[in-house]
Amino acid sequence: MATEKCFAKGSTSPGPVPKDWLRLYSMRFCPFAQRTRLVLEAKGIKHDTINIHLKEKPDWFLEKNPLGLVPTLETPAGEVIYESPITCEYLDEAYPEKKLLPSSPFGKAQQRMMLENFSKVIPYFYKIPTARRNGEDVSGQEAELKEKFAKLNEHLVKKKTKFFEGDTITMIDYMMWPFFERIEVLELKHCLDHTPELKKWTEHMLEDPAVKNTMYSMDTYKAFYKSVAEGKPDYDYGL
Repeated sequence: MATEKCFAKGSTSPGPVPKDWLRLYSMRFCPFAQRTRLVLEAKGIKHDTINIHLKEKPDWFLEKNPLGLVPTLETPAGEVIYESPITCEYLDEAYPEKKLLPSSPFGKAQQRMMLENFSKVIPYFYKIPTARRNGEDVSGQEAELKEKFAKLNEHLVKKKTKFFEGDTITMIDYMMWPFFERIEVLELKHCLDHTPELKKWTEHMLEDPAVKNTMYSMDTYKAFYKSVAEGKPDYDYGL
């Protein structure tokens, strides 16, 4: 599509997905949608992107995905896939070149277990900044987050690898990265102070072409998160 601007309630449906392409319904600043954007980018999959206004969702989008969540994928056959880990697994299976998940059932299970563990870390990226904005004491929550980061650091120490499952990026790295990309703007970077291997992992991730092509500048994130804090998310910021 020619525009990155988001489609809101009352907008016209973008029409069918072109043959041999995929369509991603996204929001430019959503970390969950960025997981899917990273995988599409890393695997070089032809796709177009339709950004959705998450406060005023178009009816035609809710017909495709009644939950109204991004990321959502649509195929030319009208098949719809949503939930970020499911979209990413689908992409890895449907486009087997440059596999991001291991081929062995145990290897896949290990990645799923790591993702399940990481899902318990994600709420801290939301609740600490919110509590801080409300003037609450966040030292206890920050201590808990540091503990979780220490476990991730320990994993890297044991593996002795650049990334979580080896010296090349795999799916789990892309699943975790979007939250670390926002760590500075969320004022949580100091929580990495005592996890040198995890810090090194973030530096290695920043060198990845897919990461470079899907990220926004710190100033852009700051402006977007400020609009969120004020209760008026500017999904089209900078366009």
